[in-house]
Amino acid sequence: MKVENARPLEKAQLARKKVDVNRYVRDFVLNKYLYLMMVPVLAYYLIFHYAPMYGALIAFKEYSPMKGILGSPWIGFKHFQDFFGSYYFWRILKNTIVISLYSLIFEFPAPIILALLINEVRSKMFKRVAQTITYMPYFISMVVICGIITDFTNADGVINKIMMAFGYDGQAMLQKPELFRPIYILSEIWQRIGWESIIYIAALMGIDQEQYEAARMDGASRWKQIMYITLPGIMPTIAIMFILRMGNLLNVGFEKIILLYNPVTYETADVISSFVYRKGLLEFGWSYSSAVGLFNSVINLILLITANYISRKVNESSLW
Repeated sequence: MKVENARPLEKAQLARKKVDVNRYVRDFVLNKYLYLMMVPVLAYYLIFHYAPMYGALIAFKEYSPMKGILGSPWIGFKHFQDFFGSYYFWRILKNTIVISLYSLIFEFPAPIILALLINEVRSKMFKRVAQTITYMPYFISMVVICGIITDFTNADGVINKIMMAFGYDGQAMLQKPELFRPIYILSEIWQRIGWESIIYIAALMGIDQEQYEAARMDGASRWKQIMYITLPGIMPTIAIMFILRMGNLLNVGFEKIILLYNPVTYETADVISSFVYRKGLLEFGWSYSSAVGLFNSVINLILLITANYISRKVNESSLW
């Protein structure tokens, strides 16, 4: 009896699988050009993101270019132990966390605020001008941006001269460790606020305008419309962007750090990415720097998963 009941069940499962395969084939035929457009993107990630992960093996080896990755001897977690026990570990970890938290607190809300302000402007011409002005710094070369920052904060720079009117001593600002972080965060906001606001402006355009009309009929002020319609309307977008930011929390961009810092400001400016750059490319410590970079990536992965889990529980918005 059991065998007789099992056979119809097996037939039903096979029929279901056949239907699924036919549906996938039909979908591929109908959307073949869309799938074709995906090929370059998949190739990019496979070649430049997944294939290089093989090289992470050198973090557990005493890598030698002459011997190659497979030929280099295994040494286990020695590089990790050396890094955790070094004088630089706590310094660069502290600097990375502090700069990342400053960025999360001050830089992350800035494009949201800008998008809300632009959304409240009624003049289309003023909107276009404001958006263009705020977008422009993002498209300037990083080298040029850092050159501008250096010139403006030099002893004879514009910002320094203005600060001297308020009692500043006139020393080059980038030579003072306590000023490096504020300069870095403020320049990041200036450079990225316009570009990062685009996604929030797009989310604002998707909010149903009838909600605003109903709120105005009920006598709601603009502030209440923002609090009870605008912010809830873009909250899923904010949640997704926050999760992505948490996944890169410790990935402080080393390009700007390297272009702005100097040995005098290492105590507050040296972060994990700049430390990996110095150890890996300047001192040829490939295995050691790979171990440090792998540690950084693992922490970022944990932060990403945690932020995604919390966001899914709190407001039901998540990446997966």
